[in-house]
Amino acid sequence: MREAAHPGRIAAHPAQKPSPEATRSPGHPLRDTRAAARKSPQTSTREPVIQEPATSEAVSGVASGVASGAEGAEGPEPEATRRAAGVTESSRANRGWWDRNADEYQTEHGTFLGDDRFVWCPEGLDEVEAELLGPPEDLKRKDVLEIGAGAAQCSRWLTAQGARPVALDLSHRQLQHALRIGGSFPLVCADASVLPFADGSFDLACSAYGALPFVADPRLVLREVHRVLRPGGRFVFSVTHPLRWSFPDEPGPEGLSVSASYFDRTPYVEQDDEGLAVYVEHHRTLGDRVRDVVTSGFRLVDLVEPEWPDWNTSEWGGWSPLRGHLIPGTAIFVCERD
Repeated sequence: MREAAHPGRIAAHPAQKPSPEATRSPGHPLRDTRAAARKSPQTSTREPVIQEPATSEAVSGVASGVASGAEGAEGPEPEATRRAAGVTESSRANRGWWDRNADEYQTEHGTFLGDDRFVWCPEGLDEVEAELLGPPEDLKRKDVLEIGAGAAQCSRWLTAQGARPVALDLSHRQLQHALRIGGSFPLVCADASVLPFADGSFDLACSAYGALPFVADPRLVLREVHRVLRPGGRFVFSVTHPLRWSFPDEPGPEGLSVSASYFDRTPYVEQDDEGLAVYVEHHRTLGDRVRDVVTSGFRLVDLVEPEWPDWNTSEWGGWSPLRGHLIPGTAIFVCERD
């Protein structure tokens, strides 16, 4: 692992340029704060956010983007469309979106996620019961990379099991929430497509709806994860179930009728009045996801489609008991590096 990834502060790694390689989003569970923002004034977090001084040009840009985003939250709504969006545009847009919306997201969903739980999806599947990373007793002294960590709730849970996690996120603002809650593990602000770690740095990697839905080429992330894992290492990641791209992002009956082609892989893009993307989400079919995993050097061990539990009566964006009992909302891929 490169230097500067120390507990108690955010290690910033400037984004590097990777080598070239219907207008509704299916409703990523991490971004439905936009709908809430339209209904009420911008809210603040339950506790003050720790403001970290900028440590690089990249983080300085992110910090200024947070401030300007808060002022412009009540500006014109972006246009939703389906159009091409490449690696660089997607990364830039989503970094800015999460910096602007991190506060609302943590306020809206912090209770459901908890401060130190490991929740894989809106269905509420918990790692305590799922054991997709392995039995808790086997996590002791394991080096674990959490990708798209947000406020690092999963890393906090891993620490309690005796693991040594590193929480990585593209959004500096999200990691400031990790600082606010606290923890003894490193926080790293970096792009998952260019991981700032040495080969074979980790025993395990995990990502609960982080990074993979937002990148133009998920193989860039998968190959990087493969590189930083040790032989025999496991990578588990959850994403919106590909089938959801065929349905409107509505929790009620209107969200149960097919409205788009499952095979249309055109990205969902929200753009400003100048045509610049401010949010991008990419669709891959189930077969695409499997091929991405295998061609990136992993062996697919399991594909989990969590069923909606009876105890979960909450709605989260387009996720709801009604839809959850009828169609899958999440796909979890369990992969191993030989």
